[in-house]
Amino acid sequence: MTGHLRVAVVGSGPAGLYAAEALLKQAGDGTRVDVFDRLPSPYGLVRYGVAPDHPSIKSIARYLQGVLERPGVRFFGCVELGRDITRAELLERYDAVVYATGAMVDRHLGIPGEELPGSFAATDFVNWYCGHPDAADLEFALDAEDVAVIGVGNVAVDVVRILSRTVAELRTTDVPEQVLDALAHSRVKRVHMIGRRGPAHAKFTTKELRELGTLAEATVHVRPEDMELDAASAALAEADRHVRGNVKVMAGWTGSPGDRPRRIDVRFWRAPVEILGSGKVEGLRVERTLLDASGRVTGTGEFEDIPAGMVLRSVGYQSVPLAGLPFDERTKVVPNDGGRVLGPDGPLPREYVAGWVKRGPTGVVGTNKSDAAETVRNLLADLGDARIEPAGPIEDLLDARELPAVQYADWLNLDAAEIALARSLDRGERVKLARWEAMRSACRGA
Repeated sequence: MTGHLRVAVVGSGPAGLYAAEALLKQAGDGTRVDVFDRLPSPYGLVRYGVAPDHPSIKSIARYLQGVLERPGVRFFGCVELGRDITRAELLERYDAVVYATGAMVDRHLGIPGEELPGSFAATDFVNWYCGHPDAADLEFALDAEDVAVIGVGNVAVDVVRILSRTVAELRTTDVPEQVLDALAHSRVKRVHMIGRRGPAHAKFTTKELRELGTLAEATVHVRPEDMELDAASAALAEADRHVRGNVKVMAGWTGSPGDRPRRIDVRFWRAPVEILGSGKVEGLRVERTLLDASGRVTGTGEFEDIPAGMVLRSVGYQSVPLAGLPFDERTKVVPNDGGRVLGPDGPLPREYVAGWVKRGPTGVVGTNKSDAAETVRNLLADLGDARIEPAGPIEDLLDARELPAVQYADWLNLDAAEIALARSLDRGERVKLARWEAMRSACRGA
């Protein structure tokens, strides 16, 4: 049969909303897109992954807001796939389903002591200071003078920067009040950022790396010997402008670390081998590394113990399996061909993926736009003019289960409440509500 195209998008982060936008552009007038999210707030990692002191990146939310306000797009918050609604029920009510759930959990190190109290995933720490409701009750004991952050990418840089900023620098950001209070009482004086490889292999963007050198009360130090480049690293820096920029910035931090209240030590050629402590984290044991002839990291047998009362691992995100969908445990993505979900016997009819659950945690926010466009092109090519006879409106199913889904207008109530809270506290443009009940209450206009 023919008629208006109806598509369900699971996930309201950049990948999901770019997919909704691509559907409207490519399929034309009359297209209906319902966007589902387990949270009462949209925008995914733009809201809960971008550091609070990076408001220019957060402005992407304004663009995504425009997608949610387009005719034909509806938002259903507080509806979780597998808990509130099943994959089969979506397929009964929509011509196609696009899963865009991102990469929600961290990778583990797999070393002794990783489960000690005081050892955390950096993703949990990021969720905490970004006001994610799942992390609102987490407690980070910032009573240790030394903290180790494992990883040399942009998430690690964000974590190090937040740990090293003053409360005055963070007061105008959107961090929840309880987070600001905890950071105000922080006793952290030294942050060790640790990478297994050398400076030419770090994954920072130069802009974010350079920002570490602008903190009001923290200095950055890199040991001169860690900045020595072997022939392969020197060739990499010569060939890649990005790498060359990073190396130049870090080379400027090899002098005296100065006497500011806080210090950031960037340590290269160190592989974590054990988190030390009796009952809680007390240190991190690392092994000096080098690259073998094939370019792989190998240990030298030279060990060092770094004092630390807290360890935060930042060694990558990964997706989690979705109820009933195929999942590749090695690559941690849904197997797919250009966004078409692949089962044992080939593409599964009418099911697609976009974003990190499709390709892994790579690229920047804007990468999701072309990624979603590819998925939608394949979706439309597959469906043609074919349409299903829907089992009924999704609202009937949600009402029958007494699931009070958050509509877009409800989200605007929450949005307004956060803006009003910031105004009442004299704290910038917004202060996030981070607890589930407070968010639901605000959605109701209470």
